[in-house]
Amino acid sequence: MMYEDDVPPENRVDLAYSGLDLFPEHLSEKADRIQSLHLNNNRILVLPRAVSLFQELRHLDISANGLTHVSGELTHLPNLRTFIAKNNLLEDGALPKELGRCLSLQVLNLSGNGFMEFPEQIEGMAGLRALYFGANRLRTVPSEIKHMSRLEILYLGGNQISSLPLEVGSLSSLMSLVLCDNRLESIPPHLARLRNLRSLSLHNNRIAALPSEIIALRNLTELSLRGNPLVVNFVRDLSYDPPTLLELAGRGVKNSGIPYGEGDVPPNLYRYLSLARKCPNPKCTGVYFDARVKQIKFFCNIYA
Repeated sequence: MMYEDDVPPENRVDLAYSGLDLFPEHLSEKADRIQSLHLNNNRILVLPRAVSLFQELRHLDISANGLTHVSGELTHLPNLRTFIAKNNLLEDGALPKELGRCLSLQVLNLSGNGFMEFPEQIEGMAGLRALYFGANRLRTVPSEIKHMSRLEILYLGGNQISSLPLEVGSLSSLMSLVLCDNRLESIPPHLARLRNLRSLSLHNNRIAALPSEIIALRNLTELSLRGNPLVVNFVRDLSYDPPTLLELAGRGVKNSGIPYGEGDVPPNLYRYLSLARKCPNPKCTGVYFDARVKQIKFFCNIYA
């Protein structure tokens, strides 16, 4: 999602890394022409009232300045679409209560701060298309997130989240969901309702199993699972308990369609071959046997 494609170069001001201690109020003289303003990586601790003069502003980046709160002047910008305030010192209560009035806001980036709770002001922002809230200290995600129905990107990586509400499955527009580096032990099967989801990042959690419903995510092209017991145990079991020659031969017979009858093979082999099951992945034509149910279902459902 490109933030500034709609802003011509002559309407952009970039003062990043300029050693600023105060908001450059001299810009107020041409406030009606500035649509994009980059003030990141300075030492601006306060957004002054002068911010409200920039009525045409669409994109504002005030990241890495040491901000401890965001003033209500931000809510007086009727055309603001992107607000980036990552890597500051924002904590619970740092956002203006009127933030929900920013009806034009589509992209909000508050990653790299110190929030422990999901701000109530954000819960009601139904127009947001991208929310970046990574590297904070969130423990829970509120069920009210279901109201953010236009979200396409939800970044919650690097928090302390241990569970997800079922309502996450209501975000029907979601295309990218990042939950890596948290404390998740499972994910709700309701995620299977996210039919537009293309990327799901779950690495470095505590997930030991995935719901079988996840196979319904037909548009999913990226799935990251490394650093979970699910993968660690799978690789360990596959390393120390490889398929037997009997199983490999059985797969060969079934997959190749070699004809056989009850009198053609010993009774025990005939019974074994009858245990073959078709892989639950509709794209896979292979079979598996009871001895490998757990590994085959995991591997084929996720990676085939």
